[in-house]
Amino acid sequence: MRIFRQIATLLLPLFFLLPLMASAVPTVDEIVQRSNMTTYYQGQDGRVQVEMMITDSQGRERQRRLTILRIDEAKSDVVEGQAYQGGQKFYVYFHRPADVSKMAFLVWKHLEQDDDRWLYLPALDLVKRIAATDKRTSFVGSDFFYEDVSGRRLDEDNHELVETTNSYYVIKNTPKDLAGVEFSYYTMFIHKQSYIPVQVEYYDKAGVKYRVAKALGVKTIQGYPTVTKASIDNLKIGSKTVMEYTDVEYDIGLDDALFTERYLRKAPRQQLR
Repeated sequence: MRIFRQIATLLLPLFFLLPLMASAVPTVDEIVQRSNMTTYYQGQDGRVQVEMMITDSQGRERQRRLTILRIDEAKSDVVEGQAYQGGQKFYVYFHRPADVSKMAFLVWKHLEQDDDRWLYLPALDLVKRIAATDKRTSFVGSDFFYEDVSGRRLDEDNHELVETTNSYYVIKNTPKDLAGVEFSYYTMFIHKQSYIPVQVEYYDKAGVKYRVAKALGVKTIQGYPTVTKASIDNLKIGSKTVMEYTDVEYDIGLDDALFTERYLRKAPRQQLR
């Protein structure tokens, strides 16, 4: 529980910036929708610089530096009465090291169908389509998955509120299609004031916890509670990836045209600085 106490301390300054919660406990759907908004939908668009550190089971480290751009579809905050499940687009550009420099990743996130994902490999001058079945595979050799970058659709899982503590809602999420994923369920510890998921634990088909995601740092940026450092531990092989987020900006007026295959090969350098 140490990590929860640390995150609660980090989040304390945010309490006074958020509206007072209603006395009634929100429904499980309201909880997961608000958490999804906090994680993926704050502002109409955004940009962040990322430093990624990958550590393998033998302690060897690899670093990556990248920029993530994001834009939401107009009025994506509410779609048919369901909050924060609208379409989005993500553009990820790798600056270093040399073996991934100029590589780019593009996601078109859809509401009612599989997301579209493309990866540009500059050494081959090749745009590779990432199949929907590959969304839960390693993202460029890290412990993050492709699906972690843009998020998982809420309607892919059944959600159950299993516990409410003084600080957290504990949500158990069970996939509707067990054959399409490697886990049997995952548990989210969602902070009650900010709705930030401070820890997510994944369990395999045998019920053994094998993957843990944590929010390690939080700041308020432009009025939004924002995760500034996160990690994922692969408990089976002993590897870990930490991502630190800097120069976070919201509502910067990105052009939707940037999120196309054209800019996979020709990076929009002005927007990536």
